[in-house]
Amino acid sequence: MEFDAMRPILDGKVVLVTGGAGGIGTAACTVLAQAGARLVISDIAQETGHNIANALCDQGHEAIFVPADLSSEVAIERLVAETMSRFGRLDGAFNNAGMEQGNTPLDKITLSQWDRVIQIDLTAVFLCIKYQVPAMLQNGGGSIVNTASGLGQIAIPNAAEYVAAKHGVIGITRAAAADYGAMGVRVNALLPGIVRTPMLERLSNDASFSPLIEKMKMRHMMQRFAEPHEIGEAAKWLLSDGASFVNGVALAVDGGALAN
Repeated sequence: MEFDAMRPILDGKVVLVTGGAGGIGTAACTVLAQAGARLVISDIAQETGHNIANALCDQGHEAIFVPADLSSEVAIERLVAETMSRFGRLDGAFNNAGMEQGNTPLDKITLSQWDRVIQIDLTAVFLCIKYQVPAMLQNGGGSIVNTASGLGQIAIPNAAEYVAAKHGVIGITRAAAADYGAMGVRVNALLPGIVRTPMLERLSNDASFSPLIEKMKMRHMMQRFAEPHEIGEAAKWLLSDGASFVNGVALAVDGGALAN
């Protein structure tokens, strides 16, 4: 595939971002828009989502907000259908929506707590891929990037439901890559380390989790946590034609934490 270095890396590509009103999602939307993407931003936080889309439009980018509760298959199907209705194509998807762990030992996790995290962090990724792939195939293919986590490869205490879900995201990423790579749809995953987002602030205020924060920071070889836009930059590359031979990869964006 020919790559033109003079054009914006995502010039004209229609990209769907779930969890677009969160810390990583908001930063990623800015990065992707500046790279030339035409964005469909989705989240359950409607006011914030609309504000992000409007701000990007005010800056001369093209973006719309479509609310969706990713616990619902119907909502996910409608989200992709709305994207196709508005733009006539889907070239990329950043399946970034998710929720954090409950900071509870495995034997104290209730079934409803388990089900909720698995639903949002894993099942929703499956459903997004399920409906995104046929839409992409209508125009010859595309690229899907799923947000997993470094905890998709290792574990920490009191996070069994989250660890299980993120291991699953890596698994379904590789399975989808195997199913659709030959058809022109690439599927990859990002494995962020700790990122300076509002979610981190919430966890830092949790007495059962806060002692781990400094230990996690020291595990990152760069001795700091990631900024949200750094995750967005990695997503941008995977969504672009510059990564045209990258498929089925679990890419760590963690300052070296998994290598430590």
